[in-house]
Amino acid sequence: MSTAVEPHPVDRKPPPLQLVIGGIQHVAAMYAGVVAPPLIIGAAVGLSPGQLSLLISASLFTAGLATLLQTLGVWRFGARLPLVNGVTFATVAPVLSIAGQHGPQDALGVVYGATLVGGALVVLAAPFFSRLTRFFPPLVTGTVITLIGVSLLPVAVKWISAQQDTAEPSGLLLAGVTLVAVLGFNRFLSGFWSRIALLLGLVVGTLVAWPLGKVDSSTLAEAPAFGIVTPFHFGAPAFDIAAIVSMAIVMLVVMAESTADMLALGEIVDRPTTEKTLADGLRADGLATAVSTVFGGFACTAFAQNVGLVALTRMVSRYVVAASGAVLVLLGVFPVTGGIIALVPQPVLGGAGLVLFGSVTVSGVRTLAKASFDRPANVTIVAASLGIGIIPIAAPEFYAHFPSAVQTVLDSGISAGCVAAVVLNLIFGERARTRAPA
Repeated sequence: MSTAVEPHPVDRKPPPLQLVIGGIQHVAAMYAGVVAPPLIIGAAVGLSPGQLSLLISASLFTAGLATLLQTLGVWRFGARLPLVNGVTFATVAPVLSIAGQHGPQDALGVVYGATLVGGALVVLAAPFFSRLTRFFPPLVTGTVITLIGVSLLPVAVKWISAQQDTAEPSGLLLAGVTLVAVLGFNRFLSGFWSRIALLLGLVVGTLVAWPLGKVDSSTLAEAPAFGIVTPFHFGAPAFDIAAIVSMAIVMLVVMAESTADMLALGEIVDRPTTEKTLADGLRADGLATAVSTVFGGFACTAFAQNVGLVALTRMVSRYVVAASGAVLVLLGVFPVTGGIIALVPQPVLGGAGLVLFGSVTVSGVRTLAKASFDRPANVTIVAASLGIGIIPIAAPEFYAHFPSAVQTVLDSGISAGCVAAVVLNLIFGERARTRAPA
Protein backbone atom coordinates (compact mmCIF):
# COMPACT_ATOMS: atom_id res chain seq x y z
CA MET A 1 0.00 0.00 0.00
CA SER A 2 1.55 3.32 -1.10
CA THR A 3 1.59 6.30 1.19
CA ALA A 4 1.25 9.87 -0.03
CA VAL A 5 4.47 11.86 0.05
CA GLU A 6 4.18 14.90 2.26
CA PRO A 7 4.92 18.05 0.21
CA HIS A 8 7.81 20.29 1.17
CA PRO A 9 6.69 23.25 3.36
CA VAL A 10 7.50 25.55 0.42
CA ASP A 11 4.82 23.78 -1.65
CA ARG A 12 2.08 23.65 1.00
CA LYS A 13 -1.00 25.86 0.64
CA PRO A 14 -2.10 27.57 3.87
CA PRO A 15 -5.79 28.40 4.47
CA PRO A 16 -7.13 31.36 2.43
CA LEU A 17 -7.13 33.83 5.34
CA GLN A 18 -3.48 33.08 6.12
CA LEU A 19 -2.63 33.47 2.42
CA VAL A 20 -4.21 36.92 2.24
CA ILE A 21 -2.77 38.24 5.53
CA GLY A 22 0.66 36.78 4.81
CA GLY A 23 0.61 38.33 1.33
CA ILE A 24 -0.34 41.75 2.68
CA GLN A 25 2.50 41.50 5.20
CA HIS A 26 5.00 40.92 2.38
CA VAL A 27 3.62 43.89 0.44
CA ALA A 28 3.85 46.12 3.52
CA ALA A 29 7.51 45.14 3.92
CA MET A 30 8.48 45.98 0.32
CA TYR A 31 6.02 48.72 -0.69
CA ALA A 32 8.44 51.60 -0.02
CA GLY A 33 11.17 49.83 -1.98
CA VAL A 34 9.06 49.26 -5.08
CA VAL A 35 7.61 52.80 -5.09
CA ALA A 36 10.87 54.73 -4.57
CA PRO A 37 12.56 54.04 -7.96
CA PRO A 38 9.63 55.24 -10.12
CA LEU A 39 9.30 58.29 -7.85
CA ILE A 40 12.95 59.20 -8.46
CA ILE A 41 12.85 58.41 -12.18
CA GLY A 42 9.52 60.16 -12.75
CA ALA A 43 10.79 63.32 -11.08
CA ALA A 44 13.98 63.22 -13.17
CA VAL A 45 12.09 63.10 -16.48
CA GLY A 46 9.58 65.76 -15.40
CA LEU A 47 6.37 63.73 -15.24
CA SER A 48 3.22 65.47 -14.02
CA PRO A 49 1.66 64.24 -10.72
CA GLY A 50 -0.96 62.29 -12.67
CA GLN A 51 1.64 60.65 -14.90
CA LEU A 52 3.84 59.94 -11.89
CA SER A 53 0.92 58.16 -10.23
CA LEU A 54 0.52 55.99 -13.33
CA LEU A 55 4.26 55.22 -13.36
CA ILE A 56 4.05 54.02 -9.74
CA SER A 57 0.98 51.95 -10.58
CA ALA A 58 2.89 50.40 -13.48
CA SER A 59 5.75 49.42 -11.18
CA LEU A 60 3.35 47.82 -8.68
CA PHE A 61 1.46 45.99 -11.43
CA THR A 62 4.59 44.59 -13.09
CA ALA A 63 6.08 43.66 -9.69
CA GLY A 64 2.94 41.61 -9.06
CA LEU A 65 3.22 39.83 -12.41
CA ALA A 66 6.92 39.13 -11.78
CA THR A 67 6.20 37.77 -8.29
CA LEU A 68 3.46 35.47 -9.59
CA LEU A 69 5.79 34.17 -12.31
CA GLN A 70 8.63 33.62 -9.85
CA THR A 71 6.55 31.80 -7.22
CA LEU A 72 4.11 29.76 -9.31
CA GLY A 73 6.30 29.22 -12.35
CA VAL A 74 5.48 28.60 -16.00
CA TRP A 75 7.50 25.87 -17.71
CA ARG A 76 11.20 26.78 -17.14
CA PHE A 77 10.42 30.28 -15.89
CA GLY A 78 10.21 30.75 -12.11
CA ALA A 79 12.26 29.47 -9.17
CA ARG A 80 9.05 28.32 -7.43
CA LEU A 81 10.41 29.75 -4.17
CA PRO A 82 8.83 32.40 -1.89
CA LEU A 83 10.52 35.25 -3.77
CA VAL A 84 8.98 38.71 -4.08
CA ASN A 85 10.10 40.51 -7.24
CA GLY A 86 10.01 44.22 -7.93
CA VAL A 87 11.85 47.22 -9.37
CA THR A 88 15.55 47.12 -8.57
CA PHE A 89 17.39 50.19 -7.27
CA ALA A 90 20.42 49.10 -9.33
CA THR A 91 18.85 50.57 -12.49
CA VAL A 92 18.13 54.01 -11.03
CA ALA A 93 21.62 55.44 -11.63
CA PRO A 94 21.89 54.35 -15.31
CA VAL A 95 18.30 55.45 -15.96
CA LEU A 96 19.06 58.91 -14.59
CA SER A 97 22.20 59.00 -16.74
CA ILE A 98 20.18 58.08 -19.84
CA ALA A 99 17.62 60.74 -18.96
CA GLY A 100 20.41 63.33 -18.76
CA GLN A 101 21.76 62.33 -22.18
CA HIS A 102 18.47 62.15 -24.10
CA GLY A 103 16.26 64.74 -22.43
CA PRO A 104 12.92 64.29 -20.69
CA GLN A 105 10.85 63.76 -23.86
CA ASP A 106 12.80 60.79 -25.23
CA ALA A 107 14.35 59.38 -22.04
CA LEU A 108 11.75 56.79 -21.07
CA GLY A 109 11.56 55.34 -24.59
CA VAL A 110 15.34 54.82 -24.61
CA VAL A 111 15.21 53.40 -21.07
CA TYR A 112 12.52 50.90 -22.06
CA GLY A 113 14.44 49.87 -25.17
CA ALA A 114 17.59 49.21 -23.14
CA THR A 115 15.59 47.41 -20.42
CA LEU A 116 13.85 45.22 -22.99
CA VAL A 117 17.18 44.12 -24.46
CA GLY A 118 18.64 43.68 -20.97
CA GLY A 119 15.77 41.39 -19.97
CA ALA A 120 16.20 39.29 -23.12
CA LEU A 121 19.93 38.96 -22.41
CA VAL A 122 19.19 37.70 -18.89
CA VAL A 123 16.88 34.99 -20.29
CA LEU A 124 19.62 33.87 -22.69
CA ALA A 125 22.40 34.03 -20.08
CA ALA A 126 20.46 32.29 -17.27
CA PRO A 127 21.56 28.68 -18.00
CA PHE A 128 25.21 29.75 -18.17
CA PHE A 129 25.11 32.02 -15.12
CA SER A 130 23.40 29.30 -13.06
CA ARG A 131 26.47 27.09 -13.37
CA LEU A 132 28.26 29.45 -11.01
CA THR A 133 26.54 27.77 -8.03
CA ARG A 134 29.60 25.55 -7.56
CA PHE A 135 31.52 28.69 -6.69
CA PHE A 136 29.15 29.36 -3.77
CA PRO A 137 30.04 26.99 -0.90
CA PRO A 138 28.74 27.88 2.60
CA LEU A 139 31.80 30.09 3.16
CA VAL A 140 30.86 32.32 0.21
CA THR A 141 27.08 32.02 0.55
CA GLY A 142 27.16 32.88 4.26
CA THR A 143 29.30 35.95 3.58
CA VAL A 144 26.96 37.18 0.85
CA ILE A 145 23.82 36.59 2.93
CA THR A 146 25.39 38.46 5.85
CA LEU A 147 26.21 41.38 3.54
CA ILE A 148 22.63 41.43 2.24
CA GLY A 149 21.40 42.00 5.79
CA VAL A 150 24.12 44.50 6.68
CA SER A 151 23.52 46.50 3.48
CA LEU A 152 19.79 46.74 4.23
CA LEU A 153 20.15 47.93 7.84
CA PRO A 154 21.13 51.52 6.83
CA VAL A 155 17.85 51.66 4.87
CA ALA A 156 15.95 51.00 8.10
CA VAL A 157 17.94 53.72 9.88
CA LYS A 158 17.11 56.23 7.10
CA TRP A 159 13.44 55.36 7.42
CA ILE A 160 13.62 56.01 11.16
CA SER A 161 15.22 59.42 10.63
CA ALA A 162 12.76 60.40 7.86
CA GLN A 163 10.57 62.39 10.29
CA GLN A 164 13.18 62.95 12.95
CA ASP A 165 13.17 66.37 14.61
CA THR A 166 15.72 67.43 17.23
CA ALA A 167 12.97 69.23 19.14
CA GLU A 168 10.50 66.37 18.82
CA PRO A 169 12.18 62.99 18.25
CA SER A 170 8.97 61.39 17.01
CA GLY A 171 10.77 59.18 14.47
CA LEU A 172 12.75 57.44 17.20
CA LEU A 173 9.62 57.09 19.34
CA LEU A 174 7.58 55.48 16.54
CA ALA A 175 10.44 53.18 15.57
CA GLY A 176 10.88 52.13 19.20
CA VAL A 177 7.18 51.40 19.69
CA THR A 178 7.07 49.37 16.48
CA LEU A 179 10.25 47.47 17.34
CA VAL A 180 8.96 46.54 20.80
CA ALA A 181 5.58 45.56 19.34
CA VAL A 182 7.15 43.26 16.71
CA LEU A 183 9.41 41.64 19.31
CA GLY A 184 6.54 41.28 21.79
CA PHE A 185 4.13 39.74 19.27
CA ASN A 186 6.84 37.39 18.04
CA ARG A 187 7.65 36.29 21.60
CA PHE A 188 4.23 36.02 23.23
CA LEU A 189 1.91 35.05 20.38
CA SER A 190 1.93 31.55 18.91
CA GLY A 191 1.16 29.81 15.65
CA PHE A 192 -0.02 31.93 12.74
CA TRP A 193 -0.30 35.10 14.86
CA SER A 194 3.41 35.03 15.73
CA ARG A 195 4.17 34.70 12.02
CA ILE A 196 2.43 37.98 11.24
CA ALA A 197 4.17 39.81 14.09
CA LEU A 198 5.67 42.28 11.62
CA LEU A 199 2.29 43.23 10.15
CA LEU A 200 0.77 43.60 13.63
CA GLY A 201 3.71 45.76 14.67
CA LEU A 202 3.21 48.01 11.63
CA VAL A 203 -0.47 48.43 12.56
CA VAL A 204 0.41 49.34 16.17
CA GLY A 205 3.08 51.82 15.05
CA THR A 206 0.71 53.49 12.57
CA LEU A 207 -2.07 53.76 15.17
CA VAL A 208 0.37 55.44 17.59
CA ALA A 209 1.56 57.80 14.82
CA TRP A 210 -1.95 58.89 13.84
CA PRO A 211 -2.76 61.15 16.85
CA LEU A 212 0.78 62.55 16.67
CA GLY A 213 0.01 63.86 13.17
CA LYS A 214 2.68 61.69 11.54
CA VAL A 215 0.38 59.82 9.16
CA ASP A 216 0.14 61.47 5.75
CA SER A 217 -3.31 60.67 4.34
CA SER A 218 -2.93 62.94 1.31
CA THR A 219 -1.70 60.02 -0.79
CA LEU A 220 -4.91 58.14 -0.05
CA ALA A 221 -7.06 61.19 -0.75
CA GLU A 222 -5.38 61.99 -4.08
CA ALA A 223 -5.03 58.43 -5.40
CA PRO A 224 -7.39 57.61 -8.29
CA ALA A 225 -9.76 54.68 -7.79
CA PHE A 226 -8.74 53.01 -11.07
CA GLY A 227 -5.60 53.60 -13.07
CA ILE A 228 -4.34 50.72 -15.19
CA VAL A 229 -1.51 51.65 -17.54
CA THR A 230 -2.12 50.94 -21.23
CA PRO A 231 0.74 49.30 -23.20
CA PHE A 232 3.54 51.71 -24.13
CA HIS A 233 1.75 54.58 -22.41
CA PHE A 234 5.08 56.31 -21.68
CA GLY A 235 6.50 55.73 -25.15
CA ALA A 236 7.49 52.85 -27.42
CA PRO A 237 10.97 51.36 -26.84
CA ALA A 238 13.78 53.15 -28.64
CA PHE A 239 17.17 51.47 -29.02
CA ASP A 240 20.42 53.27 -28.27
CA ILE A 241 23.69 51.29 -28.22
CA ALA A 242 25.28 53.18 -25.31
CA ALA A 243 22.12 52.84 -23.20
CA ILE A 244 21.89 49.11 -24.01
CA VAL A 245 25.52 48.51 -22.98
CA SER A 246 24.97 50.42 -19.74
CA MET A 247 21.83 48.43 -18.94
CA ALA A 248 23.49 45.11 -19.84
CA ILE A 249 26.21 45.79 -17.25
CA VAL A 250 23.57 46.61 -14.66
CA MET A 251 21.68 43.40 -15.45
CA LEU A 252 24.84 41.39 -14.69
CA VAL A 253 24.83 42.97 -11.23
CA VAL A 254 21.10 42.26 -10.90
CA MET A 255 21.74 38.61 -11.80
CA ALA A 256 24.47 38.39 -9.16
CA GLU A 257 22.19 39.88 -6.49
CA SER A 258 19.28 37.64 -7.50
CA THR A 259 21.62 34.65 -7.31
CA ALA A 260 22.64 35.65 -3.80
CA ASP A 261 18.99 36.10 -2.76
CA MET A 262 17.95 32.72 -4.17
CA LEU A 263 20.87 30.97 -2.49
CA ALA A 264 20.00 32.71 0.78
CA LEU A 265 16.34 31.78 0.50
CA GLY A 266 17.21 28.17 -0.29
CA GLU A 267 19.14 27.99 2.99
CA ILE A 268 16.32 29.64 4.95
CA VAL A 269 13.54 27.35 3.67
CA ASP A 270 15.74 24.25 3.81
CA ARG A 271 15.51 23.61 0.06
CA PRO A 272 19.03 24.21 -1.32
CA THR A 273 19.00 26.20 -4.54
CA THR A 274 20.07 23.92 -7.39
CA GLU A 275 21.50 24.92 -10.75
CA LYS A 276 18.09 24.28 -12.36
CA THR A 277 16.25 26.38 -9.75
CA LEU A 278 18.68 29.23 -10.22
CA ALA A 279 18.41 29.12 -14.02
CA ASP A 280 14.61 29.08 -13.85
CA GLY A 281 14.62 31.98 -11.37
CA LEU A 282 16.95 34.09 -13.50
CA ARG A 283 14.86 33.36 -16.60
CA ALA A 284 11.82 34.66 -14.73
CA ASP A 285 13.74 37.82 -13.79
CA GLY A 286 14.66 38.36 -17.44
CA LEU A 287 11.19 37.69 -18.84
CA ALA A 288 9.53 39.86 -16.18
CA THR A 289 11.99 42.66 -16.95
CA ALA A 290 11.28 42.48 -20.69
CA VAL A 291 7.49 42.31 -20.23
CA SER A 292 7.51 45.15 -17.68
CA THR A 293 8.63 47.59 -20.40
CA VAL A 294 5.30 47.05 -22.17
CA PHE A 295 3.36 48.34 -19.15
CA GLY A 296 5.77 51.08 -18.07
CA GLY A 297 7.76 49.14 -15.47
CA PHE A 298 11.50 48.72 -15.04
CA ALA A 299 14.02 45.93 -14.41
CA CYS A 300 12.83 43.34 -11.87
CA THR A 301 14.78 41.44 -9.25
CA ALA A 302 14.23 39.59 -5.98
CA PHE A 303 13.63 41.79 -2.93
CA ALA A 304 16.09 40.98 -0.15
CA GLN A 305 13.85 42.48 2.56
CA ASN A 306 11.23 39.82 1.83
CA VAL A 307 13.87 37.13 2.16
CA GLY A 308 14.37 38.54 5.65
CA LEU A 309 10.62 38.37 6.28
CA VAL A 310 10.59 34.67 5.40
CA ALA A 311 13.48 34.13 7.81
CA LEU A 312 11.71 36.09 10.55
CA THR A 313 8.21 34.61 10.23
CA ARG A 314 9.08 31.09 8.99
CA MET A 315 6.09 31.34 6.60
CA VAL A 316 7.96 29.54 3.83
CA SER A 317 5.05 28.69 1.53
CA ARG A 318 5.53 30.11 -1.94
CA TYR A 319 1.76 30.48 -2.20
CA VAL A 320 1.83 33.13 0.54
CA VAL A 321 4.22 35.16 -1.61
CA ALA A 322 2.11 34.44 -4.68
CA ALA A 323 -0.77 36.04 -2.75
CA SER A 324 1.42 39.14 -2.32
CA GLY A 325 1.88 39.14 -6.10
CA ALA A 326 -1.89 39.18 -6.54
CA VAL A 327 -2.12 42.05 -4.02
CA LEU A 328 0.52 43.99 -5.98
CA VAL A 329 -1.46 43.53 -9.21
CA LEU A 330 -4.55 44.90 -7.47
CA LEU A 331 -2.56 47.85 -6.13
CA GLY A 332 -1.41 48.58 -9.67
CA VAL A 333 -4.93 48.41 -11.07
CA PHE A 334 -6.59 50.24 -8.13
CA PRO A 335 -4.08 52.86 -6.87
CA VAL A 336 -6.44 53.91 -4.07
CA THR A 337 -5.74 50.58 -2.33
CA GLY A 338 -2.03 51.33 -2.49
CA GLY A 339 -2.74 54.55 -0.66
CA ILE A 340 -3.84 52.51 2.36
CA ILE A 341 -0.45 50.79 2.62
CA ALA A 342 1.28 54.12 2.00
CA LEU A 343 -0.28 55.40 5.25
CA VAL A 344 2.44 53.57 7.24
CA PRO A 345 5.00 56.25 8.25
CA GLN A 346 8.62 55.58 7.33
CA PRO A 347 9.86 55.55 10.96
CA VAL A 348 7.37 52.76 11.65
CA LEU A 349 8.77 50.83 8.69
CA GLY A 350 12.25 51.52 10.02
CA GLY A 351 11.50 50.06 13.45
CA ALA A 352 10.20 46.87 11.86
CA GLY A 353 13.10 46.91 9.40
CA LEU A 354 15.68 46.63 12.16
CA VAL A 355 14.32 43.18 13.03
CA LEU A 356 13.53 42.29 9.44
CA PHE A 357 16.94 43.06 7.98
CA GLY A 358 18.74 41.83 11.06
CA SER A 359 17.10 38.44 10.46
CA VAL A 360 18.86 38.22 7.09
CA THR A 361 22.20 38.87 8.79
CA VAL A 362 21.48 36.14 11.33
CA SER A 363 20.70 33.73 8.47
CA GLY A 364 24.10 34.57 6.99
CA VAL A 365 25.86 33.89 10.28
CA ARG A 366 23.99 30.58 10.55
CA THR A 367 25.18 29.60 7.07
CA LEU A 368 28.76 30.61 7.91
CA ALA A 369 28.59 28.21 10.86
CA LYS A 370 28.50 25.36 8.32
CA ALA A 371 31.96 26.35 7.06
CA SER A 372 35.14 25.24 8.78
CA PHE A 373 37.01 28.05 10.50
CA ASP A 374 39.80 25.75 11.69
CA ARG A 375 41.72 26.93 8.62
CA PRO A 376 43.02 30.49 9.13
CA ALA A 377 42.53 31.11 5.39
CA ASN A 378 38.76 30.80 5.76
CA VAL A 379 38.75 33.44 8.49
CA THR A 380 40.68 35.89 6.32
CA ILE A 381 38.49 35.18 3.25
CA VAL A 382 35.34 36.09 5.19
CA ALA A 383 37.00 39.04 6.93
CA ALA A 384 38.31 40.57 3.69
CA SER A 385 35.05 39.97 1.79
CA LEU A 386 32.96 41.55 4.54
CA GLY A 387 35.35 44.51 4.69
CA ILE A 388 35.18 45.06 0.91
CA GLY A 389 31.39 44.69 0.95
CA ILE A 390 30.97 47.21 3.76
CA ILE A 391 33.00 49.95 2.00
CA PRO A 392 30.11 51.28 -0.17
CA ILE A 393 27.74 50.91 2.79
CA ALA A 394 29.93 52.97 5.11
CA ALA A 395 31.12 55.44 2.44
CA PRO A 396 28.63 55.61 -0.48
CA GLU A 397 30.85 58.07 -2.43
CA PHE A 398 34.02 55.96 -2.04
CA TYR A 399 34.08 54.90 -5.72
CA ALA A 400 32.75 58.20 -7.12
CA HIS A 401 35.91 58.84 -9.20
CA PHE A 402 36.07 55.34 -10.68
CA PRO A 403 34.78 54.54 -14.22
CA SER A 404 31.01 54.17 -14.34
CA ALA A 405 31.22 50.47 -15.24
CA VAL A 406 33.33 49.82 -12.15
CA GLN A 407 31.00 51.90 -10.00
CA THR A 408 28.03 49.83 -11.14
CA VAL A 409 29.58 46.72 -9.58
CA LEU A 410 31.37 48.20 -6.57
CA ASP A 411 28.67 50.66 -5.44
CA SER A 412 26.62 47.67 -4.32
CA GLY A 413 28.05 46.17 -1.16
CA ILE A 414 26.33 42.89 -2.03
CA SER A 415 27.88 42.54 -5.49
CA ALA A 416 31.30 43.86 -4.36
CA GLY A 417 31.44 41.45 -1.42
CA CYS A 418 30.11 38.60 -3.57
CA VAL A 419 32.83 39.06 -6.19
CA ALA A 420 35.50 39.35 -3.48
CA ALA A 421 34.29 36.20 -1.67
CA VAL A 422 34.18 34.12 -4.86
CA VAL A 423 37.61 35.25 -6.08
CA LEU A 424 39.31 34.91 -2.68
CA ASN A 425 37.78 31.48 -2.14
CA LEU A 426 39.03 30.34 -5.57
CA ILE A 427 42.54 31.52 -4.72
CA PHE A 428 42.84 30.63 -1.03
CA GLY A 429 39.93 28.25 -0.29
CA GLU A 430 39.63 24.46 -0.12
CA ARG A 431 39.48 24.06 -3.92
CA ALA A 432 42.71 26.01 -4.33
CA ARG A 433 44.43 23.86 -1.71
CA THR A 434 43.34 20.60 -3.36
CA ARG A 435 44.59 21.83 -6.75
CA ALA A 436 47.93 23.04 -5.37
CA PRO A 437 50.95 20.83 -6.28
CA ALA A 438 52.37 18.71 -3.51
